[in-house]
Amino acid sequence: MSRLAATRDGYGQALLELAENSRVVVLEADLGKSTKSLHFRKAHPERTFSLGIGEQNMLLTAAGLASSGYIPFASTFAIFTERAFEQMRNGIARPKLAVHLCGSHGGTHTGTDGSSAQSIEDLAIYRTLPNVIVLHPSDDVSTRILTKQLAATKSPSYTRTARNKTPVLYDDVDPDTIQIGKGIELCKGNDVAIVACGVLVSESLEAAKLLMEQGIHATVIDMHTIKPLDIDLIDEVASRCGAIVTAEDHSVIGGLGGAVAEHLSGTSCTPLERVGVLDRFGESGQADEMLELMHLNAPHIVKAALRAIERK
Repeated sequence: MSRLAATRDGYGQALLELAENSRVVVLEADLGKSTKSLHFRKAHPERTFSLGIGEQNMLLTAAGLASSGYIPFASTFAIFTERAFEQMRNGIARPKLAVHLCGSHGGTHTGTDGSSAQSIEDLAIYRTLPNVIVLHPSDDVSTRILTKQLAATKSPSYTRTARNKTPVLYDDVDPDTIQIGKGIELCKGNDVAIVACGVLVSESLEAAKLLMEQGIHATVIDMHTIKPLDIDLIDEVASRCGAIVTAEDHSVIGGLGGAVAEHLSGTSCTPLERVGVLDRFGESGQADEMLELMHLNAPHIVKAALRAIERK
């Protein structure tokens, strides 16, 4: 059995490894312990800025630092990043300042924090902004690698991480295979392609095993980059498999499923089934309970795959 870890831990580790670059600075909005930026703060307090419960101020301070030659990484809970959308839009995305925002505790998998804290729309919100890279990694290893790559980009970004531990998928993988903007094919089949992100990548791998028991061979793709979407890989699996399922712990409106649907509607019109949070809010419950309640776990991904295959 693979080890378990939270993607927020990968974010914290990446900041520590980036610290050798003196231009990297970290900003917090009173939640560094939860987002894991506290490790950087403890090691480099002179390069850490605490803005208290002031997300708007945090982002505009980060914009000022970016315009002065620094590489700012700012973090808070995903739901609280939404308070600062205007600042992200006008202060960062519009002038294309390389500020890297991380929203932790995203999705219904957060569970016991309840619906008010479960951001199910953050990926959709930030995907609408020109110039912004949007990431939702699946494990702590890929989160660490992708976060470090952000420091070399010239674009602003939004990364969603998760609170709870999930299976680690990339302990023994060549780090060069993990690149911003490139999906990762974790298993290959010709009957249906499951394109997933975040905590549902491991659920999709489990779904592929269940489908194999029925003689159905599924491709599973970790689409950690929501924007820019790897449309070449989408086109390839659409042609090879003829049916696609998207899986995300996010609203079916505007996230990964929306991005794939938008692309397919203008190309192949390949049958697509979207696994995600329907047009509703979450509620309080354990992580596994939420995945079942929202029809996001492996058995529900299997059902979606069968529906997609039926529509070929």
